[in-house]
Amino acid sequence: MSKFGAQSTTDEVLSGMDLSGTTVFITGANSGLGLETARAMAAKGAHIVLAGRSQTKLAEAKQSIASETPAAQLETIICDLGSLDSVRACSAEANERFAKIDLLINNAGVMACPKEATADGFERQFGTNHLGHFLLTKGLMPLVEAGANKRIVNLSSRGHHIAPVDLDDPNFENREYDKWQSYGQSKTANILFTVGLEQRSADKGIHAIALHPGGIMTNLGRHMSEDDITMMRERMRKAAEEKGDAGSDGFKTIPQGAATQCWAATAPELEGKGGFYCEDCHIAELDDERFDGGVRSYALDKGNANRLWALSEQMVGESFSA
Repeated sequence: MSKFGAQSTTDEVLSGMDLSGTTVFITGANSGLGLETARAMAAKGAHIVLAGRSQTKLAEAKQSIASETPAAQLETIICDLGSLDSVRACSAEANERFAKIDLLINNAGVMACPKEATADGFERQFGTNHLGHFLLTKGLMPLVEAGANKRIVNLSSRGHHIAPVDLDDPNFENREYDKWQSYGQSKTANILFTVGLEQRSADKGIHAIALHPGGIMTNLGRHMSEDDITMMRERMRKAAEEKGDAGSDGFKTIPQGAATQCWAATAPELEGKGGFYCEDCHIAELDDERFDGGVRSYALDKGNANRLWALSEQMVGESFSA
């Protein structure tokens, strides 16, 4: 059982660790949870590759980390997960520039946005949160294979409780678009991708872990309306109440929110394991009823994972044997 929990921070989870010689590639690293993860790991000696869409924002993120840890090993790379061409260019550049990736943290995402399409015509949340990371992981796999203590950490969410993946209509072409159903299926896809990765890469010593960081106010919520925020606050309050934490609003700070991904990436007790979903710095239990936690059975179903894998290969136009 993990000694950490919902209130643990990144610095607490990484306390006493030496990440010197470890290369960590983080998507969405210029703000929020990605930036906090990069900051905390850089302070422990890791070589950090910050990936994001904006060179200006990446440079600002790099500077903010360097101001705290002057000796930090920091590099930046452009990656727009909403464009398969950008993802392919990022992968090609990474394979030229870097010798290995020990920890790949697929952190970036969009949430509850209006109906929009990616550069390739996919529904934005499914296209960015899942397909972009699916193709990026494929492209970076040679570097991951060259790493040590290899882990791929995929940020999902308790939002996966909202919906399974509609494998017949992932782009909402034959049903009315609902931003929360879309978000839910994209987060379920992150877990199913994790299950599929574990099945295909564990024999190479590569393990995949999905997780829920917790409810945190970051720019991930920039598309949310006042009604959305009110609804989310009520859900968080209710979940906290069900956990016996009455009076709490259920929200975490950014260092608390990023703690679970830091734990999933480095915890010694997870060595040699994968294919599961974590929350609050522990492996979540399978549960199809609980409102305040647990992982839904449809998100860990290997049949669903294999069907999503085949569909994803078809959508990005490349096979990913892993």
